[in-house]
Amino acid sequence: MTDQPIHILMIDDDEDDFFLVNELLQDISPGQYQLDWASTYALGVEEIGRKAHDIYLVDYRLGPYTGIDILHHFQQLRYKAPVIVLTGKGDYTIDKEAMMAGASDYLVKGEISADLLERSIRYALDEMNHLRTLAESEKKYYGVFEKAHDLILLADCDKNIIDANPAALRTLQYEKDDILYMNLKNLFLFEEQYRHFFEQIFGEDGCGPSEYNFVTKTGKKLDVMVNAVMLDAAAQIFLCVVQDITEKKREEQEKQQQQKFVITGRIARVIAHEVRNPLTNILLAVSQFKLEPTAATEDSQLYTDIIERNCIRINQLITELLHSTRMIELHIQQHGINELTEKALVLAQDRLQLNEIKVEKQFSEPDVMIPADAEKVEIALLNIIINAIEAMTPGQGELEIYTTRNNDKAIIQIRDNGPGIPEDMKAKLFDPFFTSKPKGSGLGLTSTQNIIINHKGNIHVDSEPGRGTTFSIILPTN
Repeated sequence: MTDQPIHILMIDDDEDDFFLVNELLQDISPGQYQLDWASTYALGVEEIGRKAHDIYLVDYRLGPYTGIDILHHFQQLRYKAPVIVLTGKGDYTIDKEAMMAGASDYLVKGEISADLLERSIRYALDEMNHLRTLAESEKKYYGVFEKAHDLILLADCDKNIIDANPAALRTLQYEKDDILYMNLKNLFLFEEQYRHFFEQIFGEDGCGPSEYNFVTKTGKKLDVMVNAVMLDAAAQIFLCVVQDITEKKREEQEKQQQQKFVITGRIARVIAHEVRNPLTNILLAVSQFKLEPTAATEDSQLYTDIIERNCIRINQLITELLHSTRMIELHIQQHGINELTEKALVLAQDRLQLNEIKVEKQFSEPDVMIPADAEKVEIALLNIIINAIEAMTPGQGELEIYTTRNNDKAIIQIRDNGPGIPEDMKAKLFDPFFTSKPKGSGLGLTSTQNIIINHKGNIHVDSEPGRGTTFSIILPTN
């Protein structure tokens, strides 16, 4: 109980009833209640507008108006306060109407006692405090739901989505009307992951955190971390909190690639140093041996030629490896990414025509300017375009090239409709000498990666067997 009295407004056109109620309140606890009186509907409405009272006692009969009109006025003001309706006699229809209109309770005037009045006021105030607490909690958690950066999904016993927060709609690229009652299964890229998720969610500890792959409405793959919990076991309602870790994983992969690239460069330099010296000695020995009389035989000439030719080949491979992994000198000038991409396409034009590849371009307008060594970037783009051409079936190939800007980053995407790259091969794409081509050197993508890294950019690959491959190059604009 607080030291402040409970402020009550009684709206009643009978002054005797006002004095009676006031006496009852003083009998309950002197000083605990302060009762004010409004003798007409108009005065009552005026006082309600001030919102200065904790609770309202309203007579059902107010001249041409009724207590229901007062309750409707509360609704119009969107003012929630406890209202007890006073009726002249017990009337179930009136009582029901009052409760439907938002009354906290109703009392029959001739039956009001101090205890009954005190209990009705106390219950009405307690109920209103409870409702306000719930409303504040609902507002708080609704704010969390609406403003959370993570994706929040509610699903029912049939795994149908019954609610989704704005972050989920943005990330999954659905309108709210589209996603509601869509099955959660449709969000999973792989069926085995979906089955695993529901085995977890219906277990004792729920699901979380577990990593899965989602797919957006437009078919974009997302790496996600899912925490899920059963909210209502009886109704089988559960909550999923989904964190989009696609960019985080991509950054980790790019960091790993760069670290691996640095290590590869060091190994290349060690190999060059340790192998080239013996190779030089071997070549000198072969040259000396050729001058000897015994080297004049046909067999000796054949074997020395084999030794010499393979030593030269090894030396060339070491040179290419060094070139593809060492820091290169750049001649930086401002160039547009559309301009650089167009020049790379011109260099690949003969191959595109020979293989009857259809090219679709969606370039940023205006062109995005970047500091770049034009010759080097064109080589990097050409390597990727050639790889895409060689991956596609002649006459059926479709090459899509997109350029765009994202804040301070310029993005070039090169997409083919080839057979795609298996997951175990994606991690090796930029490794020196790794190739799936019968006559490939395996250094083209290594060199491409070197050029991009030297431009302080990143390159990554999205691919799945049967769905083609997309190379994304991200370069700084300043």
